Amino acid sequence: MIDWLHRFIPSRVSVSWSERIRSCVGALIGIAITAMGMRSFNEGSALVPFLVAPMGASAILLFGVPASPIAQPWSFVGGNLISATIGVTCSQFISDPVPAAAAAIAFALCAMFALRCVHPPSGAVALTAVLGGPGIHSLGYGFVLYRHSQAFADFQRTE
Repeated sequence: MIDWLHRFIPSRVSVSWSERIRSCVGALIGIAITAMGMRSFNEGSALVPFLVAPMGASAILLFGVPASPIAQPWSFVGGNLISATIGVTCSQFISDPVPAAAAAIAFALCAMFALRCVHPPSGAVALTAVLGGPGIHSLGYGFVLYRHSQAFADFQRTE
């Protein structure tokens, strides 16, 4: 039993302390700039769904494991664009949010596989389009353009 439990202990991180600090500072700056941009664009409570759900996970990927295939330009921008489009479409054509959320995730993943742009935080983008509430729903497909421009701007800051 003890040996089995020891398998859950992660291996040591092989990233230097200077690289870890650089990643943390990059994530801090990237999220802060994104939040400030969203605050100026959209004053009020709609700031939180845009920022929290997908951007935190994307920041971890972009700054923590920038060489990963799921943190590359096409995965990052394409995955967000496709997932936002599918999420908005599902929210408009499926009135019940439970099947709409399930369909949005399933179709988004299928499309990301087909277009070779799998980016896990994009699943949160699809869910945000479905479950984000009236502020998000009122944007309609404008949510896609806004999400895409934010994703592209964030990726540009990492280079």
